[in-house]
This record gives sequence, C-alpha cells and structure tokens, in this order.
Amino acid sequence: MPVVRDVLIWDCERRNAESGDIVIDEDGRISAVLPSRSAKGDVIFDGGGETAAIPGLVNSHTHVSMTLLRGLAEELPLMEWLETKIFPAEDRLLPRHIRSGAELAMLEMISGGTTCFADMYYFMREVASAALTFGMRAALCRGLTGDDARKLNENLALAEEFNGRDGRIIVQLGPHAPYTVPRESLARIAGIARDKNLGVHFHWLETEGELETFRNEYKISPSAYLEQTGMLDVPKLLLAHSVWHPSDELGRVNRANVTLVHNPKSNLKLGSGYAPVREMLGLGVNVALGTDGAASNNRLDMWDEMRTAALMHKGYHRDPTLVSARDVLRMATVAGASGMGFSDAGLIKTGWQADLALVDISGPRYVGCDAANLPEFLVYSGTSRDVRATVVAGKLLYKDGRYMTADPEEITAKAKEHRRDITK
Repeated sequence: MPVVRDVLIWDCERRNAESGDIVIDEDGRISAVLPSRSAKGDVIFDGGGETAAIPGLVNSHTHVSMTLLRGLAEELPLMEWLETKIFPAEDRLLPRHIRSGAELAMLEMISGGTTCFADMYYFMREVASAALTFGMRAALCRGLTGDDARKLNENLALAEEFNGRDGRIIVQLGPHAPYTVPRESLARIAGIARDKNLGVHFHWLETEGELETFRNEYKISPSAYLEQTGMLDVPKLLLAHSVWHPSDELGRVNRANVTLVHNPKSNLKLGSGYAPVREMLGLGVNVALGTDGAASNNRLDMWDEMRTAALMHKGYHRDPTLVSARDVLRMATVAGASGMGFSDAGLIKTGWQADLALVDISGPRYVGCDAANLPEFLVYSGTSRDVRATVVAGKLLYKDGRYMTADPEEITAKAKEHRRDITK
C-alpha cells in the first residue's frame, strides 16, 4: 500500500501535530496513521522528519478559467469591472478557451497544495474533464443568469454526466447572483436542487449596493429572501462572498447545509469591504475560504487567502485573538470540503480521503516550528512555495516541482495563444 513516511501530521481536530506515517489503501483512503518509519508499503513520499502533512487545501469559490482574463481589467469597481471589461471578454470565450484556462489554473493550484475547488462558469464539461485528467476534486456548476431554460438544461446535463464521477466530481446548480437571476427563477432552481439532491453555489451580497437593493427595491431582508426562495432548504448551499450580510441576520443562515465562503483578497482588491467573519465564527456558522477568479484576485493561492483572512480581521477590530491560524486552516480544509458535499475529505484520519498537502518546514522561516505551534507557522510564515507535494485520493499529482498528470509547458503555451484569441 502507498505510504507517506515520516511527516509531522496536523489537521483541525488535533491540538498538536504528531510525527507519523500515513498509510493509504487501494481506494485512495487513509487506512492508518502509524508511528514514524514503522509503516510497510510503497513509499510515495518520504518527509524525512522535515515535512508537514496537512489536509489538501480547498478553494471554495473560484472561476478557474478566468486565468485567461488575469490582468485584463485592473482597479475598477465591481460592476464597472464586470460590465465594461469582463462580460464583453466572456462573450468571446469558446470551449477550448475554458479548457485551457482551467488547465492553467490547475497547475497553479496543485503546486500550492490545493486539492479541491468549487467553480462556477461556462462550458463546464471542459472543466470537469480537465479536473478528472489532472486528478483533482471539484464541485462544479454552470453559471445561470436571467430566466434561461437552455443554461439550466446545460447545468442539469452536466449533473447527469459528471455528478459523482470517480468520487471526485460533485455538480451543483449555479444561479449567478440576486441581481442577475429573477426571484421566481431562483425559487424554481432551488426546487429543482431539492428534487434532484443537488447543491447550489450562489454569489451573495458581495457589494454594499446589493444590500441597498434589498432594502430599497426588494423591500425584504436578505435572509427572508433566501428563506422565501427556498434557497436555505437546498441540500448544500455555498454563499460566496457574504461581505454585506447583516450581522444581526447571520443566525438565520446558521444551518448545517449552509456555508458562507470568505474571499478576502478579491473583496479587498475590488474595494467591496470585509465580511463579518468574527460574527460568523462566533455563531458557529460554517465558514470556508476561496480565492474568487484570477481576474479579480489575481492569484489562486490559498496560502495568501489564509494569511490575509487571519490578519485583516485582527487589524480591523484591533483584536489579535480574532480569526486564528487554526480557524483559517479549518476554513481552508474541512469546512470547504464539507460545504461542497465532500463529507469525507479535509481531515487526516482513518477512512477519510487521502488528500494531502506536504509542506517543507526545513527552511529558515520555520526555525522554532514544533508540534505545538505548527499551524501558526504555516499560516503566518508559510507560503505556497513551501509545498513539496500534493496528493489526491492517494495519488501524487505534484512532487518537488514536477507535475505527474500534466505537461506544464504545453499547457502554458496553449494558454498564451488563447489569451491572444480573446483579447485581440
């Protein structure tokens, strides 16, 4: 059986890390965690006592194919950015562009220890196919706008073809946002999600203007809107951004099937504000972490998101105890995986998926790192450059700069061609 040998193991259910070997069964699950250098089997990675093993990172809200739009429009307000730059470019996207952008994104994510992502965009068969080829785990939906039966049928066809494929693909329904999907259509989508046992991925209260629309035009509170449309009753609901969700209404979305996805870097870059994460965590809301798309971040780097999430709330509230390193590691692992519907990913324990990020802790930034303070060192000192290997379902996807399931030179060359296609 495959073995990850002699690593310092930590997940959010552990107070302290422990040295050990991780044994993986033929189904890609963790069969045992044993004392260091005691496991028998095929050693796929030897940490030499100087590598941390944490659950693979989970990017709970992104648009991976927007890597081809990275840097296309900078330093604009959200709606101007969308309407004058992004939407016109997206009108030129073809399936080959989506595949190329997705592959480019997966190179970036895998090299940084990201094993799973939630994605909303177009031509999603291409993204599903790329994820399966790369070996990643993904929750995917076709972005839905207006009252468009064709788009909804495309989303349902995606579910028919890919939902549950290889245990690594979950398909959700993807209504874009309250300002692009009529309330009646949203209620219909929520009903279909319940009938077909599909989750929903939804942009939610990213800007202050959206909150004002609820107050002045819809004449309804945001939480009541979610309740009345049936969104709070779908099997799994990812509410991306949630920057302007009123703090006094958070209790109404504090449900086991609801996950609020914090996107700190994108929200800061677009000037949208900061989500009330202190209040969310205080109530016990399931909070995950995501990068958003590369056109608005511009990185797909979950280490960057973790550090920013941990620091920004401390600074804003002037309280260094808020949003701890352990909080953000939970947000970036098991909280995101469970929010998507991957109920057995995000922890390093027997029977769970062997999705791992293996991190070099031998460098100068880690002097003083030990079993008690590993999470804090990872979040405040660590970077994506420290990732030595990425494992999904027990298979190495990346190790010491080499991709096991992809040709980075070919992918990058094609991406450059396709970028020219959509910007000329």
